Amino acid sequence: MSNSKTILDIAKRTISIEADAIKNLSKLLDQNFADTVHTIYNSKGRLIISGIGKSAIIAQKIVATLNSTGTPSIFMHAADAIHGDLGTVLKNDVVICISKSGNTPEIKVLVPLIKRGGNVLIGITGNMNSFLAQQSNYTLNTFIEKEACPNNLAPTTSTTAQLVIGDAIAVSLLELKRFTSKDFAKYHPGGALGKKLYLRVNDIVNNNQKPEVSADTSVKGVILEISKKMLGATAVLENNKVVGIITDGDIRRMLNKYDNIANLTAKDIMSKDPKTIETDVLAVDALEMMQKQGISQLLAVSKTNYIGVVHLHNLVNEGIL
Repeated sequence: MSNSKTILDIAKRTISIEADAIKNLSKLLDQNFADTVHTIYNSKGRLIISGIGKSAIIAQKIVATLNSTGTPSIFMHAADAIHGDLGTVLKNDVVICISKSGNTPEIKVLVPLIKRGGNVLIGITGNMNSFLAQQSNYTLNTFIEKEACPNNLAPTTSTTAQLVIGDAIAVSLLELKRFTSKDFAKYHPGGALGKKLYLRVNDIVNNNQKPEVSADTSVKGVILEISKKMLGATAVLENNKVVGIITDGDIRRMLNKYDNIANLTAKDIMSKDPKTIETDVLAVDALEMMQKQGISQLLAVSKTNYIGVVHLHNLVNEGIL
């Protein structure tokens, strides 16, 4: 049975082989890559990406990345294409075919059909002497010395190289399109990723209760308000303006400091000049502020008017943290 050291050695060797191959990719880039990006960028159609076997799986991932960054793309399996799915390709579409060898039977059948339709064909292959490379309008070289597989058979290094080229295309297009975080948010409205890009403090605060006391509220009244609203703090207000905050920590410090609390009021135990945040600020920025200040809640305000409390737990529940 292999021991842990042997397993780690295998993993490190695999990573090293693939890392070297990726590093070499930059040396293989030429004008074909620039022409490919410009062709896709200027296209009036969509980008169709095809492959077979493991290359088909890579093609699907590249399609997903491109769609999420503003380049409309469709996956078309090479085997399905020659059995009816070729109708996916429209007049102005650009087609990318991915194949390590560039000579698989399905690719050899598909390529002439794409060429007959007049579509621009881009080949991604590790064999620059292959049928795919010779027939493509532009060819992107993903040559590798060897697979990470000890038998040099299982697609490992080759598929990693294909994936990296796909990412390079996507990022190049992203920058040419001046694709911003706001654009990104439009394509990622769900999940934690999307929320980081669009969720604002106001979206959270409005779902919380609104703890507040006056400066003259008794300590008992303060404790009851904090307990009732369950946010671990309350704002201290005068004319709806924030003058302080009282947290669970302030209550504990009060008990350590005073033997008799019967006559104490909110203004005696509150922390002055509390950290506040405008309601139109992104929730992720609220998180950054909490982390920087070492606190777990912020008072949300709108033009100095108190709106409510945003708590660290809110951000956890939303998946921001």
